[in-house]
Amino acid sequence: MRTVRLTTAQALVRWLIAQRTELLDGSQAPLFPGVFAIFGHGNVLGIGNALEEHRDEIPVWRGQNEQGMALAAIGYAKATHRRQVMVATSSIGPGALNMVTAAGVAHANRLPVLLLPGDTFASRAPDPVLQQVEHFGDGTLTVNDAFRAVSRYFDRITKPEQLLAALPQAARVLTDPADCGPVTLALPQDVQGEAFDFPESLFAPVVHHITRPRPDSRAIERAAGLLKNAKHPLLVVGGGVRYSGAGGKVLEFAQTHGVPITETTAGRTLVPHDHRLHAGPLGVTGSSSANTLAAKADVVIAVGTRLQDFTTASWTVFHPEAKIISINAARFDAVKHGSLAVVADAAEGLRELNRALGDWKAGDPWTVSASHERGKWDAHIDGLRQAKDGLPTYAQVVGAVNDNAHPQDYVMTASGGLPGELIGGWRALGAATMDVEYGFSCMGYELAGAWGAAMARAETHPDGVVTTLLGDGSYLMMNSELFSAAFAGHPLVAVVCDNDGFAVIARLQQGQGGAAYNNMFADCRSGVDSTKRRVDFTAHAAALGCGVIQADTLDEVGPAYTAAREQARQERRPVVVLVRTHPSSWTEAGAWWEVGVPETAHRTEITEAHREAREARTRQLRYLAN
Repeated sequence: MRTVRLTTAQALVRWLIAQRTELLDGSQAPLFPGVFAIFGHGNVLGIGNALEEHRDEIPVWRGQNEQGMALAAIGYAKATHRRQVMVATSSIGPGALNMVTAAGVAHANRLPVLLLPGDTFASRAPDPVLQQVEHFGDGTLTVNDAFRAVSRYFDRITKPEQLLAALPQAARVLTDPADCGPVTLALPQDVQGEAFDFPESLFAPVVHHITRPRPDSRAIERAAGLLKNAKHPLLVVGGGVRYSGAGGKVLEFAQTHGVPITETTAGRTLVPHDHRLHAGPLGVTGSSSANTLAAKADVVIAVGTRLQDFTTASWTVFHPEAKIISINAARFDAVKHGSLAVVADAAEGLRELNRALGDWKAGDPWTVSASHERGKWDAHIDGLRQAKDGLPTYAQVVGAVNDNAHPQDYVMTASGGLPGELIGGWRALGAATMDVEYGFSCMGYELAGAWGAAMARAETHPDGVVTTLLGDGSYLMMNSELFSAAFAGHPLVAVVCDNDGFAVIARLQQGQGGAAYNNMFADCRSGVDSTKRRVDFTAHAAALGCGVIQADTLDEVGPAYTAAREQARQERRPVVVLVRTHPSSWTEAGAWWEVGVPETAHRTEITEAHREAREARTRQLRYLAN
């Protein structure tokens, strides 16, 4: 066997470069198209030197915050439909721990990212080193053990040759449709520089083909039997459909059998908005149209979704006697709530089910109810978008952006009130053109993730622009990657809606009987007149290298966005559109969400809210045996 002597870090970088992936269109690309890096004493001499040796083969992008870098990597993964994986490396200690939150985002959303945090010395000779946390009862623990809870695969490389076993497992998880998620390889700084005679075959080019598991024929037979007896079947389309590239299969299945279609958060924009079978998005942040159909459906075909609480209105959105068929690549998700599990790739599962159903078709009155109900929801959204006196509302801002966006554009948000506005109110212009991070709802993803998405779509969608919408709270939570995007030359538009605080949490607080407290600036403890101290977002965004346009009225939002979109493309940098927005106007889908309301409280409004929640819990579906 031919070998080559390399350090752990050199071998790792050479392996990264050798990995290829098959994209949805059948073409090939690097599995690891780049690395986000902040160097410190725990990685600069190991992985840092190894990356510099191959600087022309794998690009390295410098971020400003380790969490932001890893969030950008997640945004990149979503924009490439989980077909490409960015790497994020950090030093030991605080740099590593900064990435833990991002690992949680990737884990909750089933998105691949490779995290390479530096670690303390495997030899322990210089212990305790700078940034080392010592555990009195366990000498093997380091801060990187915090990644275990939010990694699909975790390993600590304490000898160079361990890469031979670890790297195939890392690639397996990153490219597996069922197990996909974050991989963490902790790299002690001394081990990064230790050498070993690695077999040259480790660095031979490999193309990773994403598997498409086919369903068990008995599961398909049972599912077809359920559907053939259904009067009101309903399709629920999730993110697994997107990652499978099965959007066309969904439409074919629905049209063949006359089944209305609803979308989850991760499945948004997979169905053309005006499609006659499109009933709208489902759940708390969805639409009354989809929720109305869900309440009547007797058989629900959930494809590629884990049926999260916002999608199911905490499991109150479905008819009490509904049967659920779950087509999912992950058995973990397919068996939830007593569903009839069809463990399969979304495209393969739908194809087999389509064949088993033959010429069966739902009744016409049910089929046409999709467009009928969605028409009523569209009219409601049109009303919310109409100009009114006062500050622009979120719905109006989203409408103005929607009206001026292009089919190749890509829209994003993550937290606060804007997910409800985009999920419920956005009208799809192109397929798979939305990323709402609502699995972890991580404040700050809006800007960092947009950087990654802009990077991913730069070549594939040259005429499109990534647009992210966020509130002032998310902007203040994490904004440093605006400079990273500006410095790197990646254009995007950030529409910042300033409503003077954490307005959506204030809405939840007061909606459940609580007093206004510690959310809006006016309700926070302050040593000064709180109306006189505000962030100058215009100056701040400009200081980070962004273009800035302010829109003071609703009439100005559309033109401001159009100008920002063009400026971002021409100047190759982020452009921030600032809008002062109304603090308490929201799009409501009329669905319930379970939250922890206190049983006893000093306010009668809270105890009344608890009583209402207790009553609502009686409508929850606990287990739907099929």
